[in-house]
Amino acid sequence: MIDFTMIWAAIIAFGVIMYVLMDGFDLGVGILYPLAPDEESRDIMMNTVAPFWDGNETWLVLGGAGLLGAFPLVYSVLLPALYLGVFLLLAGLIFRGVAFEFRFKASRERKHFWSVAFAGGSAVAALAQGIVVGSYIQGYQTENMVYTGGAFDWLTPFTLLTGVGLLIGYALLGSTWIIMKTEGPVQEWAYRIAPKLLAGVLGIFLIISFWTPLVDEFVRQRWMDTLSLIWLLPAGALGCAYLVMRAIRRRDEGIPFVATMGLFVFTYLGLLASKWPYVVPPDYTLYDAASAPESQAFLLVGVLFVIPVVLAYTAWTYWVFRGKVRAGEGYH
Repeated sequence: MIDFTMIWAAIIAFGVIMYVLMDGFDLGVGILYPLAPDEESRDIMMNTVAPFWDGNETWLVLGGAGLLGAFPLVYSVLLPALYLGVFLLLAGLIFRGVAFEFRFKASRERKHFWSVAFAGGSAVAALAQGIVVGSYIQGYQTENMVYTGGAFDWLTPFTLLTGVGLLIGYALLGSTWIIMKTEGPVQEWAYRIAPKLLAGVLGIFLIISFWTPLVDEFVRQRWMDTLSLIWLLPAGALGCAYLVMRAIRRRDEGIPFVATMGLFVFTYLGLLASKWPYVVPPDYTLYDAASAPESQAFLLVGVLFVIPVVLAYTAWTYWVFRGKVRAGEGYH
């Protein structure tokens, strides 16, 4: 018998990490906007993500829609628990998208306003995503598959730390993207700022690693009470961090971005391994949250057509716009 629940878990997990990697770097570019040397540098930075940013968010739609159809309990618990956090996330993404388009068309006098809006929307979206991750690690208060906690249970010192951690992580991803896609003064600025961002990411990663076992007993037992291959995941993340630093010192252009993506992948796998098989921690597993197998099978037919199209479109876009972005040039 086909295990549709595991298939859907793999699809959604893939969609989430694709969104984090693909949209993470353009959110990171927005987060770095206020720190850019000048307005011309901001123009170059925005042009590096112009062909990609809207297509990157396709993965968020795919993951969200799949989650609703395949694991409806997740929606029925997480949305009441995270109404305000999800609202901030979506508001940040919408505001960033509007600012992105209007900045290209704004006069010189109004361009600064849209630059602030672009940076603010990117930062709010990244912070909200990190807070959602932190709330997932904490778990949710439920009874009979209904959320029974408060409206602000998602807002704690721990979730704020995970929010700041993801914000800095996206900024690191954005800086390595700028290194790969630009040259001259903008690239040199990105080379200078990337090591500082990497240090911030590793510092918060260390704090969260010690704090998480105090927040979740299940995670503590998984990591501390058993000897398993799970410890290879943080080792892989630290290895990627080393590659980022070495590549920056050697002035490599593509390796810092690829290694930073690896850092995200290993961290993401560590999160999944820590909570598996709970999708609504601490009580409900994937199978508890799953919809009927008939529903999952029906939805799977459509998704199997959509994913290859999205992958092909994404690959084609990145291939066509694979070159450097220079001052006075743009894709938009």
